Amino acid sequence: MRHLITPLDFTVEELEKLFDLANDIENNKAKYAHACDGKILATCFYEPSTRTRLSFESAMLQLGGHVLGFSDAGSSSAAKGESVSDTIRMISAYTDICAMRHPKEGSAMVASQAASIPVINAGDGGHQHPTQTLTDLLTIRSLKGRLNNFTIGLCGDLKFGRTVHSLIKALTRYDNIKFVFVSPEELKVPDYIIEILKEKNIPFEEVIRLEDVMPTLDLLYMTRVQRERFFNEEDYIRLKDFYVLDKAKMTLAKDDMLVLHPLPRVNEISVEIDQDPRAAYFRQGQYGVYVRMALILTLLELV
Repeated sequence: MRHLITPLDFTVEELEKLFDLANDIENNKAKYAHACDGKILATCFYEPSTRTRLSFESAMLQLGGHVLGFSDAGSSSAAKGESVSDTIRMISAYTDICAMRHPKEGSAMVASQAASIPVINAGDGGHQHPTQTLTDLLTIRSLKGRLNNFTIGLCGDLKFGRTVHSLIKALTRYDNIKFVFVSPEELKVPDYIIEILKEKNIPFEEVIRLEDVMPTLDLLYMTRVQRERFFNEEDYIRLKDFYVLDKAKMTLAKDDMLVLHPLPRVNEISVEIDQDPRAAYFRQGQYGVYVRMALILTLLELV
């Protein structure tokens, strides 16, 4: 039995097999329609989610399985003080696999140590979001045809953004990647990420103005400024509109640059960009279902 707690839990070779499976599912949905007959997925979401929770549920239902769970801590025994370890022990008796989101870093790891079923980290605080990273990697590979030899800009909340941290760490395993970090001083990428890049001699630069680097990017990964990660409402209001991607900025970009976003967006990408063929964020969401289907099959050892 194995779990997915960080994006590095799978080797690059294992990820290639996972992505091949996801692409096969994309092109042959009927082939997998009963692959999880009789299996049950638990979705344990201690904080709000739309895309991640529903994409997991959609993935399991499209595989022929069933889903049960809760969508916020208030509707679980956590409201009575039950620990994550005790909760997952009981859930292990009811289901075959669990996807868990929790506001505290490390909670998914704690759950995996107590579980007798595979546990998938669906986001733990500002720490990791590995299935979003798998979604991002599959999107890039499917639309760009490769996971190496490109410059990626990451823009917005690089301090608290777990999707950003997970994606950077995952991409460090591929060749000839350059990172461009675009953020205000208050939301810079954490020092531990910078140390990882320095140790591996991976090129990066930190800038404040998105316009200055747009022409150099092959991929632009936009993020929202997350109100729920701020302790001070004034700081959130001051920073939430720091970056807005609009048509004027897109005119500076390469014709084949892709715009990604883990969603939800607030106003950091103007809706006028949605019609631009380089806008890939809604396709990215669809790839999230395929990669989660592939992950469920892999962890349940059904392929």
